[in-house]
Amino acid sequence: MRIGVAIDLGTSGFRAQKIDLESGKIKKTVITLRNPLPGANVMDHLDFAIHYGLDKAHGLSVAAVKNILTELGVNPAEMEKFSICGNPIQLSIFQGIPIDDLAYAGERKKQKYNIEEQNRDARIISMAEIVGFEEATNCKLFVPPSIKHEVGADALALIVKAGMIEHNEIAIATDYGTNAEMALKSNGIIYTGSAAAGPALEGQEIEYGSIASPHTICDVEFEGENLRCYVLDKGMKTATGDLVNPKTGEVIEKGEFTAKGITGTGVIALIEAGMRNKLIVLPKIQTPEGIIHLQDGIKFTDKDLIAAGRAIGALRAGHITLCTAAGIEMEDLKIAHMSGAAGTYMDAAKAHHVGMIPYNAHYVSQIGNTSLSVAREILLSEDRLWELQAIAKEILGTHVMFATSEAFKEAYLLELAYWNEGMAFKMLQKFQKKKKLPIIDEPSAILEIDRQVERDIPDIGEEGLEVLEKVGTYLTMVIEDCEGCHKCVKVCPNGALRIDDKGTVKIRTDLCDGANCQRCLHACPDDRFKWENLKVAGI
Repeated sequence: MRIGVAIDLGTSGFRAQKIDLESGKIKKTVITLRNPLPGANVMDHLDFAIHYGLDKAHGLSVAAVKNILTELGVNPAEMEKFSICGNPIQLSIFQGIPIDDLAYAGERKKQKYNIEEQNRDARIISMAEIVGFEEATNCKLFVPPSIKHEVGADALALIVKAGMIEHNEIAIATDYGTNAEMALKSNGIIYTGSAAAGPALEGQEIEYGSIASPHTICDVEFEGENLRCYVLDKGMKTATGDLVNPKTGEVIEKGEFTAKGITGTGVIALIEAGMRNKLIVLPKIQTPEGIIHLQDGIKFTDKDLIAAGRAIGALRAGHITLCTAAGIEMEDLKIAHMSGAAGTYMDAAKAHHVGMIPYNAHYVSQIGNTSLSVAREILLSEDRLWELQAIAKEILGTHVMFATSEAFKEAYLLELAYWNEGMAFKMLQKFQKKKKLPIIDEPSAILEIDRQVERDIPDIGEEGLEVLEKVGTYLTMVIEDCEGCHKCVKVCPNGALRIDDKGTVKIRTDLCDGANCQRCLHACPDDRFKWENLKVAGI
């Protein structure tokens, strides 16, 4: 059998498929629960690569992919084709392409440091050119093009799979993930942007959060005064979970499955249900403990509500910013497309109610994991790769950089005031009008939901889905004359760090919070714990 592998190098995790190149059939799917790089978002990954070396970031990415290939049962030396898709940072790190031009938004900054723009057009190269894959001499690597800067191949995949090239209606498409890539089409022009919503929508930065995987809560609904949890089964389909008292955690009725965490979609459903039933009155949870209890000891706290509110606010601010760029009002957005795992498993009606879908939307389509889908398409058709390159060139001039957008700054500040500070909705509208921003309103009662796929990865192959709970990537170093106080281990919030009696440090990178934490570095009393000394284990 001629074998190829398609992979979505996602910020929240990698998703890969083994494919029979003769028949085009998917044989097996493997997903990871987190990205192998330290940190929970793309800025953490960028920071790690810039400050501690692209070679280390590249090594971790390659090591993770090799572990995935092992799980797929694929020998790199026997692969014929390998295709990737994702945002420019993830794709560049995997290929070992410098990322300095992605780290800075301002042109003057780039000129000051003599930073050159890297070519991120579509390309086909030998897989053996990628450091770490020298044995893959018979394999070709297929790389789709980026649009511009932080909006890359995954955003292009979103645009194409949402049908925005063929149709001329005003419409918006959003990948509901950590980077929240989005595209708006108006008057034949496609405007793109990336809201960097953070990992809350992928279930991360939530205390009991988890990426969508078996035995995670993906939805909730009130039954009287109690909450019914809905859990993903082994086939990633929704099954009935426990009915619990949200104030005490008492189990009223046992369900079919136990749960180990809650997905980003479950969080959105919980917020919508909580607000509708006055269990949540922004910015607080209205229970004696400030906690909503779910099944199997899973809890949702005020801190989680703040993190989720920031993510929702970033999405809505992004939608407002694209409308500003296109010169249209929010009420003009009547067609919306949702992609990604969160965009698939999310109850679209609930997302609409909390503002993640434009308020006046009349039609919403849920289209699944577009990035993996496009990776698979270019694996099977070289013509498709060059077709995507032509499309990317067409929309090059309409990218909106949210980092430098005054509209985004103003819109997001108002969203933070609403979600985290308790600003009344009418006051939010008043300030939007004052700032001359497109104004939001209460969600429309008319909403047609077209759920085109049941799972974000519709076809997992005859060998099924494998969840790689441990990516298997580590950073290590030896601290000379370590006093063995273990303070670095004690302060690690995720249990990612271990150190033995000889001062050998080992960090499980998929659990490490990276630049957002670094408590281990600051805990060392003799300042001997230095991240620059860390090396990728096994390389």
